[in-house]
Amino acid sequence: MTDLKSGQANGNAGKPEESDGRRQRSERSRMQIIDAMFDLIREGDVSPSAAKVADRAGVGLRTVFRHFEDMDSLYVEMAERITSEIMPLVQAPFQSENWRERLIEHCGRRADIYERIFPVRVSANIRRFGSKFLMEEYRRNLAMEQELLKVHLPEEIINDPIRFSAIDTALGFQTWRRLRQDLDLPVDKATAVVRHMLERLIAP
Repeated sequence: MTDLKSGQANGNAGKPEESDGRRQRSERSRMQIIDAMFDLIREGDVSPSAAKVADRAGVGLRTVFRHFEDMDSLYVEMAERITSEIMPLVQAPFQSENWRERLIEHCGRRADIYERIFPVRVSANIRRFGSKFLMEEYRRNLAMEQELLKVHLPEEIINDPIRFSAIDTALGFQTWRRLRQDLDLPVDKATAVVRHMLERLIAP
């Protein structure tokens, strides 16, 4: 009886460790899947299949769908990771006091952010027309970018829909994508083009 009880006690004692080990392996697999998705997109596969993601992550296809119900839920995790990475840039204080100079500084900051998220943003833009989540995320990003832009602009421009929309478009990701991807401009040239447009739009 004593030996049996002792064995049961030892068996119970081992279960939390086994459970922790399973959790760690599960979390490791989850991170491998997210990393694999990022890697494939950054390498130019703008719409990788679940099978490709599983192969790159070194896990089975069933493992991918055990962690993520569908590809949209994988994009949710990616969006959260990207947000946590870029928020320090978004929230960093500006050096300029004049609103025009601050807007130019904002232009450079956007260029930095866009370069960090470029492949993933292109991928999401392609997939958003078939995904309710990605379309909603796209609209949230547009709204957030407009609100951040309004912080730097005087009321006279904010209340001028034509001028505000022109500035918003000049600073938008689609403009950046055209300059960098379609026209194949390097970062410094693309930034110079956007800055040139801004300077014309905000000239006294």
